[in-house]
This record gives sequence, C-alpha cells and structure tokens, in this order.
Amino acid sequence: MKKFLSLVLAAVMCLSLVACGGAGNSADYVIATDKGFSPFEFQDADGNIVGIDMDILAAIAEDQGFTYDLQYVGWDAAIAACQAGQANGMIAGASITDARKESGWIFSDGYYDATQGMAVATDSAITGFADLAGKKVAVKNGTMSNQYAESIKNEYGFEVVTFSTSPDMYQAVMGGQVDACLDDTPILKYNIKIGELDMKYVDGTENEPAQYGFAIFDSANQELVDKFNAGLANIKANGTYDEIIAKYLG
Repeated sequence: MKKFLSLVLAAVMCLSLVACGGAGNSADYVIATDKGFSPFEFQDADGNIVGIDMDILAAIAEDQGFTYDLQYVGWDAAIAACQAGQANGMIAGASITDARKESGWIFSDGYYDATQGMAVATDSAITGFADLAGKKVAVKNGTMSNQYAESIKNEYGFEVVTFSTSPDMYQAVMGGQVDACLDDTPILKYNIKIGELDMKYVDGTENEPAQYGFAIFDSANQELVDKFNAGLANIKANGTYDEIIAKYLG
C-alpha cells in the first residue's frame, strides 16, 4: 500500500511539470513560470508553452549547456515553489525592484524593459486616470501593476481589485465586473493587437520602466543566475535575443 501511495504521489507531482522526466529525472534545474502572460509565456494551440521568456530561457540553456524541467503553474504558485525549494528559479516577467530584493528575491541581470499601463473595455468612456473616481481597477496580485495601482489609487479615487491570474483579470474587465485593469504594457498591447482581448489600451497611463529579471530565492542557486547572466550576454551578442523579441513584438 505504501508503495502504491508513493507511486500515486509521484504521478501527481509529475503532472505539475510541463516536461517531467519521471523518477530519476536527470534535468539540471526545475524552473517555474506564470500562466497566460503572453507574449512572455503562454500555451499555444498545440498545447506547447511558448513566448519570449520561454525562448530566452531555451536559448540560454542551450548556450550554457544545462537542462531544465518547466513548471507552468501561475505567478503565485511559481513564487511559492521557489520559496519552498520545489523549483530552483522562476522566469515570469518579474520586474526587478528594491522591495523584492529586500524580501528575498535574487535577480539576474535585466533582460527586458517594461512599463505598466491601463486597458479598458472597448466601449468604455474612460480616457485616463482622471476618469477613475469611484471605479474598480483590476490588477494581478503581487505584481508591479499591483504596486502601481496602490501608489495612485488615492490620488484618483479608485478601488483596487486583485486577481491571481491575468486571464481572470481580463475577463473581469470584458465582463464589466471591473472598470479597467493595469498590467504590463507589452502584454496588453500584444493581446489587444492579435484580437485576444476585446479591450483598448489607454495611452499616457504608463509608469517608469522597470527591467524583468530571472529570479531565485535561495543563494544556493546562485550558479543558475550566473549561467543565466552569461547566456543572456552571449545571446545578445550573437543576435539571438533580438530575433526572439522581433518574433513576438516585431
């Protein structure tokens, strides 16, 4: 019975990994990522996990000669997996901030500059922050957009509503449960452009840019950050990085 239960547990754990090698898995690292954060990480029509972050990670791993298993689990779960030692690191469009560093995040060099901005339903009359008094603005929990919203909510008089995933947040906007959302600008513009989101971007709502970084939560994994930094420098030098960005953002 104990053996049977152990096998069941192993199977369940394996299902949480996108690329699980089973018992005795030989991958060098386990890396966690977000869900539904296109164009940085998302599931395509064939069920493959793709996006800017995924291509950068794959290119760096090839350059540095390491292998990895990918946990496609969502933002909060990715952080929790790293903090619990169930993953070695995460790549999930995570902005590098002093507050995160002080709370235990250890970042790589920045690999993308991003701002946060606002989007609303296509039929919305909202044209800027000045129109948000008494309204609800959605953000994803624990993100830079969450911090951005909290920093300006009193000035503009809106209520912040948090969600665990970007798709849930977008649905709330399109369904009328909230009046707007704040999210990373490239994510909003990309998904609106390809018709994935029935929303419109509100120009002039961006904050100051912050860099995305690969993150670990245990200094014992510093070697992985060092490899990421070395590989990032190499793929920038040989043109691979620019090709990846152009592939998704033009």
